[in-house]
Amino acid sequence: MIRLCAPDELTEGQSRGFLIDQLNLLAVRRHGQVHAYLNRCPHRGIALEWVKDDFLDDSGSLIRCARHGALFLIDSGECVAGPCEGQALQMLECLEDANGIWIVP
Repeated sequence: MIRLCAPDELTEGQSRGFLIDQLNLLAVRRHGQVHAYLNRCPHRGIALEWVKDDFLDDSGSLIRCARHGALFLIDSGECVAGPCEGQALQMLECLEDANGIWIVP
């Protein structure tokens, strides 16, 4: 398992990017649950954000690709609008305990 951060370093409604062992990742906490994905838009295979840790749309309810405007559901990674509609971000198994937020690569 790979530790992303301490639980209090990803607060409710926040998104963060991580570069660990050459893996470009993102995590979002929504409704108390952490969701983790590869930081790669299925449309062109590029990183989703222009600004560090800025992965959410203005409402904070969807993950947004800043380059193409694609919108993804936070809980499943499914693209619901944009050039890759019907595709999805690659979800990573994510666990949380008192010591950290972890992904299973």
